[in-house]
Parts: sequence; C-alpha cells; structure tokens
Amino acid sequence: MPPSMDAPNETTTADRRRSPVVSIISPTYNEALNVGPLIDGLHAALVDVAHEVIIVDDDSPDGTWEIVEALAATDDRVRVIRRFGESGLSSAVLAGMEVATGSVLAVIDADGQHDEAALPEMVRRIEHGEADVVVGTRGAEGGSYGEFSLGRRIVSGVAALLAKLFLRVPVSDPMSGFFAISRDTYRRIGPTINPQGFKILLEFIGRRGDLRVDEVGYRFRNRVHGETKMSPSVIRSYLLAVAELRLGRQIKGQLFLYAVVGVCGFFVNLGVFGLFELLGTGAIDVGLAEPVRWSLLAGIQASIISNFVLNNYFVFWERRFRRRQLAQGLVVFELVSILGVFIHVAMFQFLQQQRLGESVVGAEAARLAHEAIGFAVAFVSNYYLNVNYTWRRRATVA
Repeated sequence: MPPSMDAPNETTTADRRRSPVVSIISPTYNEALNVGPLIDGLHAALVDVAHEVIIVDDDSPDGTWEIVEALAATDDRVRVIRRFGESGLSSAVLAGMEVATGSVLAVIDADGQHDEAALPEMVRRIEHGEADVVVGTRGAEGGSYGEFSLGRRIVSGVAALLAKLFLRVPVSDPMSGFFAISRDTYRRIGPTINPQGFKILLEFIGRRGDLRVDEVGYRFRNRVHGETKMSPSVIRSYLLAVAELRLGRQIKGQLFLYAVVGVCGFFVNLGVFGLFELLGTGAIDVGLAEPVRWSLLAGIQASIISNFVLNNYFVFWERRFRRRQLAQGLVVFELVSILGVFIHVAMFQFLQQQRLGESVVGAEAARLAHEAIGFAVAFVSNYYLNVNYTWRRRATVA
C-alpha cells in the first residue's frame, strides 16, 4: 500500500527543500509506545544530516500506524506505510526501501534497543565510499551487549558462528537488524533478495560475497515498552535462513530442520546409551535370541523425547502442542517413532535376506548400504506421518 498522504506541516521551507541523504526504514508491529520516542531519537541523532523516516507497519492492532500518521501530519520527514495483505520483517524493509529517496538506506528496529547515535558514522562511511554496507553491531569496538542475558548472549554467539562457518559473512553480529546500505548496492542486488527471509541483513551480505562490509559498535539497550519478539520461532527462522542461503531455495526448510533434529537425537541416543553402559545396568530378557540391554532402551527413549521437544518447538512451531496437550503429542510421536524403528529393521532384514549388492561390493559394504537404506526409508515415513498426523493441525491452548 502506498504511503499515507502528508497533511500540511510546520517544518521550514528550507527543511522541505533538502533532499534526504539517508532514509531510515523501521518495520513495526504493535510498537505504539515506542514509535514516537524512536522518531524523536532519530531526529536528534541526525540533526545535521538531511533524512526521512519511513515506518512500515503491518496493520498493528494497537494503532501504531495511526500514531505515525498523526506525527507525519506536522513533520514531512516522516512517512508511514500501512500494510494489509503482507507481514514479516524482510518484506516490510524491502517495501520501505522501494519508496525511499535517500542515497543511503538505513534499517533500525522500533523497540528502542538500537542506539540511533551510531547512525551518523554509519552514514558517513557509506557516503565517503568506505563501504557498501555498514552494520551496527554489539560485538565491534565501542559496542556493548548491555544487560543482555546469558541465554541471549549464547544464542547470539552461536548465530554468529553459524553464519561465519556456512556463509562466510564478515560480521560479528549477523542477526543485527541495524544497518545501512548504499542505494546503488540495494538497486544492484535487491532483485535477488528473498522477501520471506528472516533477517534482511543476512539476505544482503549472505548472497553477495563481493560487498564491502564494515561495522560500527553501539550499546544495546533493553526494551522499555512492549514484548520482545525473541522466541524459539525466531531461532528456527534464523536456521532456515542460513540453510536457504547455503543450500538454495530448492531445499524444503521444514525437512531440513527435521533432519537436524534427527541428528541431535542420534547424539542424545549415543550419550545416554554410553552413560547407562558405564553404570552397568544390565539387560532384560524379552524372548529374543539376545537379551535387550537397558542402555539401548534408555538411549532410544531419550532420543524420542528430545526429538519430540525439538520438533514441537522448532520444526512445527506454528502447530505445536501446548500445556496438557504435550502428553498427548508425545504419545503419538512415540508410536510413530516405534513404527519407524520397525520399518528400519524390516527393510534392513529384507535387503539382507535378498543379499542385494553383496556380489558387487562385498558383504560388509552391502550391510552398511542396507542399514543406510533402512534408515532413509524410516526417516521419510516418520517425516510423512509426523507432518500429516502428529502435527497435522495447529494445537489449541488448553
């Protein structure tokens, strides 16, 4: 939707004639108490820099867009885009960039956690041709995580490590939503950006390795009003963004995360199995040729529980089980997992009996191949059942 029309305002003629050097885009949703202080802070920080502020609001129920419209009526440096049919941070930022008129495009969150005082230096470095993208970061010189909790520090550190390992991005804070980019750079690479991506900064610097990227430190501030957007779904979205940038859009994100959870379950299984072996818990006779060791059962059960929790809160977040429904979901997941074990064993036994491939690669190599095929068939069947049955619908709050 196009920006709202500005009413006659009280700014000076000189202000109106100045073309903005920087356009600041801020995506909002339910930030009614924060958006006014944000705009005031931006004006104060950029008092010597011609600028415009573009608020892109996803039709906030708390009326964020109405507050900005009222401010824009007396300040032609402020515009608002109220979106009805779309939502999401990345697409909101791109919508703001598309109508921006500055030679530098800056992005800042509206929750008050980013320090506007860093913007003049960020703009200067781009204006002087020192960088294509400048990131406001908590990890660079002069930056600080403030009163960041230990948990969020760990999440931030792991996110940075993943981005460096898989995407080779040259920044210390790839999850930052605070950055500036030259208009020419945006115009050049904008068409390649995924509007559904989680972190728009990651989209820019993760897709193009030839960009000159710099960092400016800033002190992180705690949110004063409203609720934090950090949740397991944010972590999940970040992992999906990294996977999509690294592997391409052909890889289904949900399947990728499901596979990652499976790998985690394997290590949980291995760890619990080893622990019970060290404790010497013995075995139980269930009428098979060999007694079943408690360590084996414990490892399997531990991996089932861990896989259920991770799938529920990361892979299937929108349809997750909650509160009293968790026990129901775990039971269904347990049954599906046990079925997967039987499928795995049955496929392995069938291939072994047929002795497929033994004459070509040898008995031991064929055994490993049969094991891998059994695992793959069980993985696909479990994924299908969990998508279409276990988490087939959004769980309601009990």
